[in-house]
Amino acid sequence: MEKSLVDFAADGDVGIVTLNNPERRNVLSRMALGQLIARLDSAEADGVVKCVILRATGNVFSAGHDLAEIVAATDAERESLFALCSRAMMTVRNLSLPVIAEVQGIATAAGCQLAATCDLIVAAEDASFATPGIKIGLFCSTPAVAISRVMSPKKAMEMLLTAEPVPAREAERIGLVNRVVPRAELAETTLTLARKIAAASPYTVGLGKKGFYDQIGLDVEQAYALTEQIMVENAKAPDAIEGMQAFLERRKPQWGK
Repeated sequence: MEKSLVDFAADGDVGIVTLNNPERRNVLSRMALGQLIARLDSAEADGVVKCVILRATGNVFSAGHDLAEIVAATDAERESLFALCSRAMMTVRNLSLPVIAEVQGIATAAGCQLAATCDLIVAAEDASFATPGIKIGLFCSTPAVAISRVMSPKKAMEMLLTAEPVPAREAERIGLVNRVVPRAELAETTLTLARKIAAASPYTVGLGKKGFYDQIGLDVEQAYALTEQIMVENAKAPDAIEGMQAFLERRKPQWGK
């Protein structure tokens, strides 16, 4: 029977996906990546879950790829491993549910990539983020995709070239992290944020998340053309009609499933 390296549990309308291999610093091995994809798919298929928290056990969020696995692999195996990692990141991105990374320790290399790929990050005060691949001769090229899209290219390149860990407060200042809290408050703060998001219309959140990422790489004129159509589609949806009517009638909206 395959060991569970990534767990999933529902807490009401919030799904909790947990990296659970603290003895190996929650490395993103082939098995862990496959399970991560499966657990995220389970969260989306749950039917009740409206927001996902991605957390980890132990003192490390994730140390990234399993280097021993990479060294021992054939060229074809390395190609499929990195493709699987990209698939896991795109699963986070394409999930209709918002995903909040709850980072309690260091998130390094592909672990930093995973956190940065999530829609939001809540970090403990003693957490840190790093892309140190250059120190071992393996530039963090795929993590660069994620971090360069949430902070300035200059800051991203500094992380990639110096390999220096970025403390949580600095990560918040440069746009990598949304909120920094004492470690004792991390789980409660993240869950409160998730429940706030889960209170919104799941249809609207899913449409909005996709639209946000679809427009962000476009020039302004193309972005407006795309989002105008999204607004039209959204405005005629039952949840939008219900929400607007509820506002006008000064009552709480009742969202569809």
